[in-house]
Amino acid sequence: MMKKIVVLLMVMSSFSAISQTNEGVVKYTRTTYWTKLISQLSYVTKQEKDKMSYMFGGRDDWKEYMLLYFNENGSRYTHSEEKSDESEGYDWGKQEFNINRNFEKNTMTDLVDFLGKGYLIEDSLQTPKWKILNDLKDVAGHICMKAMVEDTVKKQKIIAWFAQDIPLNAGPERLYGLPGMILELDINDGAVIIEATKIELKKLGNEMDLPKKLKGKKLTEKGYQEMLYKFVKEKTKEENANWIWMVRY
Repeated sequence: MMKKIVVLLMVMSSFSAISQTNEGVVKYTRTTYWTKLISQLSYVTKQEKDKMSYMFGGRDDWKEYMLLYFNENGSRYTHSEEKSDESEGYDWGKQEFNINRNFEKNTMTDLVDFLGKGYLIEDSLQTPKWKILNDLKDVAGHICMKAMVEDTVKKQKIIAWFAQDIPLNAGPERLYGLPGMILELDINDGAVIIEATKIELKKLGNEMDLPKKLKGKKLTEKGYQEMLYKFVKEKTKEENANWIWMVRY
């Protein structure tokens, strides 16, 4: 009983703070654990898995920093200019990843890189089919609820932790549509973890603006998913694990 009261007080306190402004930026750390990721590929031989594990030498975590700008009407998710030790020297400018959601107009406009080519994905919003569970967890000082969805194209199980005290259905990567901000994602049992480390409530300037020139081959969401499905299916059939380096996991 006491635990429930404490949780309720924390939620009410957070809601009071968030309700004062519904815009700001969330900083996420995105960590990929390559050994775990590769170990989950059923078509990769044990010898190849052991080889990859040896190559990483016990240090297989790759960190990136991401930013989610948000307001009441939408969100924009992209790379931070801050570099981790692992990505130092890597130019994210060569790999476009600009994920935009307009909840007021129910539209998406995403600029992504796929196999070295730029694509502009424009469509109406198509909310993932989430299953909300009863588990609770603290993420970045917010009590979050658990939800689950499956990516049938990349064969991924995705766990999300969302904060109802931030009443915006935005989130990192290309995921959204829960009754609260997504502050953490767990893809395939810890192969990739995206976790909020800082939430800053502030008035935004032009951070939500789309680039003036939108370059890339235009696709609908269905066309983009079909392209991904074809690629992943071909590489799986070839028993080729190299696709995981080419497609954002």
